[in-house]
Amino acid sequence: MGERGTGLLLVMIDIDPAYEEDFNRWYDEEHFPERMQCPGFLSARRFVSVEGEPKYLAFYELENPEVLDSPEYRAMQPPSEWTRKLTPHFTALTRNVYRDITPELPPEGSFVFPPRAGS
Repeated sequence: MGERGTGLLLVMIDIDPAYEEDFNRWYDEEHFPERMQCPGFLSARRFVSVEGEPKYLAFYELENPEVLDSPEYRAMQPPSEWTRKLTPHFTALTRNVYRDITPELPPEGSFVFPPRAGS
């Protein structure tokens, strides 16, 4: 398995349906590419809910959570005109930053479950 980042940025958004098409274009054409050009952003994915809310979820794997304090990330401010046009139409926004706490796992295939009582 390759090297993993230790940070995760998770964003969940609902948007006024009248702006949904523009929102999806903005995410795909501006927001995602901008983030992925920022050093320390390793990957990004978007999802649409099949049940529950908010409707849209995006997560970004980061080298570490401190990437969000870097000069390169901060240089993306102030927001673009397109961003300023869309954000007032978000009806829900959750933005969380996480640090990986996954324990070291043994190599694939080497983990043996302890025997069950009475086996």
